Amino acid sequence: MADQVQDNLLREIDEELRQEKYSKLWKQYGSYIIAVAVIIVGSVGGYQGWRSWDTRTRMEQSDRFEAALEIQRAGDLEAARNAFVELSDDAGAGYATLARFHETAILAKNGDRNAAVESYRQISEDSSVTDDFRNLAIILGALLELDDADPAQLAARIEPLTGAENPWRFSALEITGILAFRTGDSEKARTVFKQLSDDAATPQGIRGRAAEMLASLG
Repeated sequence: MADQVQDNLLREIDEELRQEKYSKLWKQYGSYIIAVAVIIVGSVGGYQGWRSWDTRTRMEQSDRFEAALEIQRAGDLEAARNAFVELSDDAGAGYATLARFHETAILAKNGDRNAAVESYRQISEDSSVTDDFRNLAIILGALLELDDADPAQLAARIEPLTGAENPWRFSALEITGILAFRTGDSEKARTVFKQLSDDAATPQGIRGRAAEMLASLG
């Protein structure tokens, strides 16, 4: 389940970026780019120069990111990981963060679970990363730890992400329900999975799994 959920979440983000629905990402990280741009273009014609430089930089990084995704889709995970590592090292903060997620996902797919968990932990604790992405790292790390982490500690880590305003609340609630089920708290598990099953806003995959869990709980 961890790989499937991980892939689905990252695919949604990639698609939003590709369709430019994620332009707000660049607004959030703009200050990092502007500081460098001012040095490069100088004060003469600075604004127009920055716009031209910024557009070229975005396009170049977008092309590199898309190329890395194509390599990943083709199945050459090692080459894809190397491409994402390069992006995470030298791209602007937005694409660098997304590259870190894909790099970590490949570690998990290759069976290096401990390294992937540690990578997600580092992202979640990185103050230069926006809260939404730090929270996503907590979700993805928790999915990898479902089978062997302490359930109480994992539940406590996930609980703050279950609020109505959190974009990852449905995944956080699903993990909460699974942990309740595994620790024998059938009543809590039933409540959580019913909430997910009844909520029309719940993503289809999570909603379907919640319905299956409800059926198994009786």
